[in-house]
Amino acid sequence: MADAPERPRSRSSSHVTLDDVARACGVSPITVSRALRGARNVAPELQARVQAAADQLGYVPNVAARALASARSSHVAVLIPSLTNQLFVELLEAVQDALSPHGFQSLIGVTHYDPKQEEALLRSYLSQRPAGVLLTGFDRSAAAVQMLERSNAPCVYLMETSADAGVHSVGFSQRDAGRAIVQHLLQGGRRRIAYAAGQLDPRVMMRLEGYRDALRAAGCHDPALELLVPGPTSMALGGRQFEDLLARHPDVDAIFYCNDDLAQGALLAALRTGVSVPQRVAIAGFNDLGGSDQMLPPLTTVRTPRREIGERAASMLLALMRGETVAERTVDLGFELVVRHSS
Repeated sequence: MADAPERPRSRSSSHVTLDDVARACGVSPITVSRALRGARNVAPELQARVQAAADQLGYVPNVAARALASARSSHVAVLIPSLTNQLFVELLEAVQDALSPHGFQSLIGVTHYDPKQEEALLRSYLSQRPAGVLLTGFDRSAAAVQMLERSNAPCVYLMETSADAGVHSVGFSQRDAGRAIVQHLLQGGRRRIAYAAGQLDPRVMMRLEGYRDALRAAGCHDPALELLVPGPTSMALGGRQFEDLLARHPDVDAIFYCNDDLAQGALLAALRTGVSVPQRVAIAGFNDLGGSDQMLPPLTTVRTPRREIGERAASMLLALMRGETVAERTVDLGFELVVRHSS
């Protein structure tokens, strides 16, 4: 029996290559590659024509081949402590919005505030030769620091700042922010001010230092009014901390919570137990999370520039990945004290 004639492959079943896109556009494959990466030396009109051809043909870049050819991938490793905290979700969205127009995608890792988990994530992601790295804060294991140094991948640190030579960072002073909100409470006549915290990551502890700075300067710091819980923050925990503080220290006249979810829980507990805010006790939070302005009463807090941090850090990293010199290695975006009716 004669062999059946070979059926022609449809375009949908064959692998579309860079050469296919180049032929469709009448340009070289290297021009197509540059256009799809958003290279600045390719005219916008040509970029649009190449992208349209790639979309029509169904071309998908071979990331593995690109990484082998360039020794770097088109991915950026982004490590954050949590995806349950609205702060980091907003930061991630800003990072991705800034990176994607330039052909970079985020490899997102969640460390759960655990240096060992961060170390394992870095080992995995750095083995993929990322084009760059974005990390939260400066507290990590010696092994993680060594891996970063050996990788030679450009790195920008988020949420905190450092003046150390060779370090690129975008954030604000957590300690100054903690000091500012306690000074506001002091100016309102409060003297028995408690600090209620959860998670106890390095940034929470920096806010604690700012709290202590302000109270020591005013001569009214009392270590007994520091309620520090190592577990995750939540509205439920904030409510329990509120009731516990007032039961153990009836003279407390203000409470500074390390995060807004705790402070929101405290305001709900105050409503439930009939404690008037701010007449009986003032309440302040941190981060100005969603819903804080809708609480009863609206919550006094510190507004942190997490979206701006994501945008500026991603822009800085893009410059480093292009081999450019960054004039301003440390960017302090500051914070805003938002005074509402809870204080």
